Amino acid sequence: MDVPTNLEARRRISFFSNSLFMDMPHAPKVRNMLSFSILTPYYNEEVLFSINSLKRPNEDGVSILFYLQKIYPDEWENFLERVDCSNEEDLKGNTGLEEELRLWASYRGQTLTKTVRGMMYYRQALELQAFLDMAKDEELMKGYKAAESNTDEQPKNERSLMSQCQAVADMKFTYVVSCQQYGIQKRSADHRAQDILRLMTKYPSLRVAYIDEIDETGKDKSKRTGDNKIYYSALVKAVPRSVDSAEPDQKLDQVIYRIKLPGPAILGEGKPENQNHAIIFTRGEGLQTIDMNQDNYMEEALKMRNLLQEFLKKNGVRNPTILGLREHIFTGSVSSLAWFMSNQENSFVTIGQRLLANPLKVRFHYGHPDVFDRLFHLTRGGVSKASKVINLSEDIFAGFNSTLRGGNVTHHEYIQVGKGRDVGLNQISLFEAKIANGNGEQTMSRDVYRLGHRFDFFRMLSCFFTTIGFYFTTLITVIIVYVFLYGRLYLVVSGLEEGLSSHPAIRNNKPLQVALASQSFVQIGLLMALPMMMEIGLERGFRNALTDFVLMQLQLAPVFFTFSLGTRTHYYGRTLLHGGAQYRGTGRGFVVFHAKFAENYRLYSRSHFVKGIELMILLLVYQIFGRSYRDMVAYVLITASVWFLVVTWLFAPFLFNPSGFEWQKIVDDWTDWNKWIDNRGGIGVSPEKSWESWWEKEQEHLYHSGIRGTVVEILLSMRFFIYQYGLVYHLTILKNETSFLVYGMSWIVIFLILAVMKVVSVGRRRFSADFQLAFRLIKGLIFLSFVALLISLIAVLHLKFRDIIVCILAFMPTGWGMLLIAQALKPLIRRAGVWGSVRTLARGYEIIMGLLLFTPIAFLAWFPFVSEFQTRMLFNQAFSRGLQISRILGGPKKDHSSSNKE
Repeated sequence: MDVPTNLEARRRISFFSNSLFMDMPHAPKVRNMLSFSILTPYYNEEVLFSINSLKRPNEDGVSILFYLQKIYPDEWENFLERVDCSNEEDLKGNTGLEEELRLWASYRGQTLTKTVRGMMYYRQALELQAFLDMAKDEELMKGYKAAESNTDEQPKNERSLMSQCQAVADMKFTYVVSCQQYGIQKRSADHRAQDILRLMTKYPSLRVAYIDEIDETGKDKSKRTGDNKIYYSALVKAVPRSVDSAEPDQKLDQVIYRIKLPGPAILGEGKPENQNHAIIFTRGEGLQTIDMNQDNYMEEALKMRNLLQEFLKKNGVRNPTILGLREHIFTGSVSSLAWFMSNQENSFVTIGQRLLANPLKVRFHYGHPDVFDRLFHLTRGGVSKASKVINLSEDIFAGFNSTLRGGNVTHHEYIQVGKGRDVGLNQISLFEAKIANGNGEQTMSRDVYRLGHRFDFFRMLSCFFTTIGFYFTTLITVIIVYVFLYGRLYLVVSGLEEGLSSHPAIRNNKPLQVALASQSFVQIGLLMALPMMMEIGLERGFRNALTDFVLMQLQLAPVFFTFSLGTRTHYYGRTLLHGGAQYRGTGRGFVVFHAKFAENYRLYSRSHFVKGIELMILLLVYQIFGRSYRDMVAYVLITASVWFLVVTWLFAPFLFNPSGFEWQKIVDDWTDWNKWIDNRGGIGVSPEKSWESWWEKEQEHLYHSGIRGTVVEILLSMRFFIYQYGLVYHLTILKNETSFLVYGMSWIVIFLILAVMKVVSVGRRRFSADFQLAFRLIKGLIFLSFVALLISLIAVLHLKFRDIIVCILAFMPTGWGMLLIAQALKPLIRRAGVWGSVRTLARGYEIIMGLLLFTPIAFLAWFPFVSEFQTRMLFNQAFSRGLQISRILGGPKKDHSSSNKE
């Protein structure tokens, strides 16, 4: 009867009660504890959901409020009971209740309001603990609530017990939110500025730092050069309305400090610069850097005194300079992807961090709620390096900096802070891309170079494995797949494999088959899931771990992890080769909506689809030319894992896309894709609107690349010509001709095809409007000539269907290789005046790739059970909790009235 029905309440109570048995320092009195500050960087994310944004349906007809009601049904019932309403309709028109509704929804999103509420629990906890320290027996018997109510009744000038407790709490705790745009938002009457002011009014000890820009006046205009603004770092607090009730709302903030800056503050990366300009307003010995997507709990805040005492304990030979904390990922409740990501993060922030801190001694700072020794870091360069591009992953550089300057990083699991993670595949991929870019820049940074030189051999290996080594080995793994398949292509095309396979020692090589079988099994995402199993096993028992592992396999976890492998490889490799790492905003909304086909294509075309199609062509060539003599078991063992990789890279985005196989959505997606492909680019046309703009943007990294990067890109593109060289000699019409002239003839054919395409393109542009009939006749003649040539080849030279397939497999990759080289040499191609032709050829390739991907999806969408299976697979977590996901995906329009009764 006493066990809460709410799963989150159960989790919090069980963790808190278990943590009390862990090894933690004794807490001093609040008066004697170390003081600390919290710093949260904020740009322009949602502060508090408005009523309109809560009720506005997205493209699938789902509003945020409807979504939250279905995801948190018991909490919604509790909310209605608390505000004394029977359903949602009763809340309408009542301003007070609508405010409560906004708060209820905002506390379940990833908003600034949620973060501020969570962090202000520290102050509440300190007030309560100060009361317990300072209260006499009589006051203790009356209780904390009685002392709180007495404070309101007593005159302001009396030094009540509660006001003393609040004063002590304010001495020990400061919270600064660095809203760099607050001044601009306030001047433009942005609703977010009003919401931030409301937060400051609600929490009087909250401080907001921002960059104030003021235009210079009263100076000689002729002497002005460049930027005419003066920049200040400003800190504001809320002023109670009673001080000057005549002033309007937006004037209810008071500037405490204003510090003149020599120029614009945001020179490097946004988030670290945002922290750097506000760090001067923090106080105390400890500093906790909290991100916008985090939360805190009252019961965890009670243990902050104990944690800060860790700074006074020696950890090895030195006192710690960064105290690492564990996190609870609170976004893993709905889709299978959110669950995978949540489990992966949980194992990383618990068992992973624990190992890194002790015994490996290579834990750094990973953007988690770590507590810095503020005085140590302020005198050693701060907590955020902000150099443009190189410090994209600015968090870990704080750990590098601390370790290099004689610091010591520890990890403590008796206290935890909540953290939100991305829950849709596109958001997860953007996050993975950002981290991979950051790791690429770390690989080339002097910090990692210095760490490698100063660590001993074993600590250096640990450091490599736990930072850039993970991404480097991932890149090597994928490169090895390429090398393996190109090696197989060479063996099969040269005839060497046929000769080797006839050798009895190789034909029946059982140990080789066993090795291949075990390798194929391990590759199917098993190793990525082992840390999760260990963590779940340690915390909830190994039976639960085994159950979760089996469920993950059924929900296609290997597909997700194999797909992530491609994301990490592409962005890490590209950053190493060309640089150009950039911040990618993932958004922190509720991602249970259908992503359009064109959006998926834009996001994954270069990182997954192109590579998947290339590997597929290699496998097809290997299949075509080696079928007659091959042992089937060996072939399956050799290629099964690569086929799995290919299918995953090509179709995972559509498999994990909500309503990805609904026929109506497929039709809309196809219309949208065609519109995107056909739109012309130009100045001001966004990549989302036009294929041309997107294509130009996809090559940006090549323009800023050095000579070495360009040369390597061209050399890598040469691999596509290997197909052509190997395959043209296997056409049956050549009758085993091995002269080099054959290869030369194949290039003549390619140039003829390109010339015909150019003629058609120029003809369309010049004659299609005025000479339609003549232009159509020319096109007809070209088509008839092509058919006649094909018939002649079949009749005279006995061309076979296999030869046509081989020609396509040989010439299509060659054209793509030429495209890649043209893109790398864009300035030269532009000067030659053929850039337009390159763009036309590229568009043709994009259309072919789009058709290849879209056709299987459209075919599967014909069968209704595929969509049902996908929904069940993607949202199994929600189904198991009794949620009606079909209602969420279908939207509230059909049965909105009945939704209120349930």
